[in-house]
Amino acid sequence: MTETRDRLVQWLRDAHAMEEQAHTMLKGQLKRVEHYPELEARVRDHIEETRGQSETVAQCLEQLGESPSGMKDTGSKLLALGQSISGVFADDEVMNWALASHAFENLEVASYTVLVATAEAAGEEGIAEACRGILKQEEAMASWVKDNLRPLTVKYLTRDSADLPASR
Repeated sequence: MTETRDRLVQWLRDAHAMEEQAHTMLKGQLKRVEHYPELEARVRDHIEETRGQSETVAQCLEQLGESPSGMKDTGSKLLALGQSISGVFADDEVMNWALASHAFENLEVASYTVLVATAEAAGEEGIAEACRGILKQEEAMASWVKDNLRPLTVKYLTRDSADLPASR
């Protein structure tokens, strides 16, 4: 059981770093989506969800007598900052964000699916339940991004062909 518990701690730390990365990326994107009000609203909502998810994962670690990894969190935030800054130079950054967000949200879905199974295997039902709650939020966001790829693309192309700022 110790090995499973150790994996649970490791993967919770990874999830916390992932949420810190997501929070930084989402805040960076929010500054550049003013012409996409539906996207802006959903990103705002997901920023709040992400902050709560990060806190929930930190609480799960505390229940195990552990804490998040400062090194992983810092590295993830720096990576997200670099990703956010690099988008400024692309005239199709909204579409780049949509593609990256679809991939990232599905990564989060997979991560929390693994965490639920690991917490259950470790006999940590409270942690499994917390991860199930986060999993539902991530599935909803992944579904929203997927469902909005087509309308977002059409709006982007319409703005682009009219020589309107397509990215902001």
